Amino acid sequence: MRLLVTNDDGVGAPGLWALVRALRDLAEVVVVAPDREQSGVGAGFTLHQPIRVRRVFRRGVPIHAVEGTPADAVILALNRFYPDGIDAIIAGINPGSNMGRDVFLSGTVGAALQGHFRGVPSIAISMARIKRPRYSTGAQIARALIPSVAGNELFKSVLLNVTVPNLSVEQIQGVEVTRLMERSSTLEVRAGDDGRRGHYWIGVRFKKPTKKERAEIPEGTDVWAIREKRVSITPLHTDLTAHGTSDALSPLRDTVRAALTALQGSTPS
Repeated sequence: MRLLVTNDDGVGAPGLWALVRALRDLAEVVVVAPDREQSGVGAGFTLHQPIRVRRVFRRGVPIHAVEGTPADAVILALNRFYPDGIDAIIAGINPGSNMGRDVFLSGTVGAALQGHFRGVPSIAISMARIKRPRYSTGAQIARALIPSVAGNELFKSVLLNVTVPNLSVEQIQGVEVTRLMERSSTLEVRAGDDGRRGHYWIGVRFKKPTKKERAEIPEGTDVWAIREKRVSITPLHTDLTAHGTSDALSPLRDTVRAALTALQGSTPS
């Protein structure tokens, strides 16, 4: 069994190496990851410039440090470096949670998506805290998942987004299969000037929820599971179709159909 470990924090990130240490006695572990911090780039990949790669070994593990995005790293791994096969991809461990609509922004999830697109069982794993994350706990959860996920046909059709409470293993209160909560991080824009021209910084503002907001978190969501000190396992797929809205959209369809008929009738033959 060969496992690909990647992330969006760079090849030297402690969360990545916590995964390597936890998994390397289960299978052959290879690392293909960005050569620097790439948080927040989602599933973006590079089209308009070449991608340079540096290959090194660390503790006997082959590493490809990719001058690109997390998605670039996985695309290169599957298409060029290991075309003969990867049994599972584990992206992480990310410091800070990827829950709710934030999965669309996450480079960790973006890396796992590239594996999912190609039918490779893929896991994105993060810790529910940025400061002093307990990577060893997340790594043990990943280790528990891998034997059931790698090579399993079911996990070729879903991507697992796993969020782990920032607690010791003994303190965790359980595991839940969850759904994404309808929430996203608050983005803010700050203006600046470097003496030559104005510029803007887009950043994420972290706001601690009030007691009322915490009480209103829907049961069964990823955020609820973390509040209850439980591991959240959210199955994701790429069908973004809003199923069940066809009837509501039929007037819109009819409007466009009528407009199209009128346009076609007015076009000279």
